[in-house]
Amino acid sequence: MPNPPVPTERKRQLGNPSHRPLPEKKDVIELESGNVEPLRPLGPAGQRLWDDIFRRGELWVSGRTDSQLVQLVCEQIDRREMLRTQLVDCPDQRSLHMSLNDIEKLISSNLGLLGFTPTDRSRIGVAEVRKNSKIDELRRRAEELRQPYRTVSAGSSILKEEKNDI
Repeated sequence: MPNPPVPTERKRQLGNPSHRPLPEKKDVIELESGNVEPLRPLGPAGQRLWDDIFRRGELWVSGRTDSQLVQLVCEQIDRREMLRTQLVDCPDQRSLHMSLNDIEKLISSNLGLLGFTPTDRSRIGVAEVRKNSKIDELRRRAEELRQPYRTVSAGSSILKEEKNDI
């Protein structure tokens, strides 16, 4: 998708650059934070992932609306650990390799749905993933050199001062 939709929260942070009407804040659902218990018992790996998801994704993962998907991906992690254990015992079984690859694709997809990949975090507006390249740095420096004045703040006044080329 060339231009992914910008979340309403991000539009509010940016000052609503498009000037389109935004929903009233009273219509916004607050995310609950705190300890969320799994819906069904999980193994050690699944429980670790459950805790990580609700600790690291507390800004965008809701225990009220996302718990089913989180439970599913945590159970998939437990299944993955079981398959890896079986693979150690029978490393020549092709069906185990294929099953492991399939479950890992499902886990990756579901973690993306929860916003735990860089692309998906960027898409939902939680984090912008961008590294300044050398060309960006050179362009910025060239733009600075082209500016005849630099802006200086003195209290509540903004002054323009000529650049001294040394």
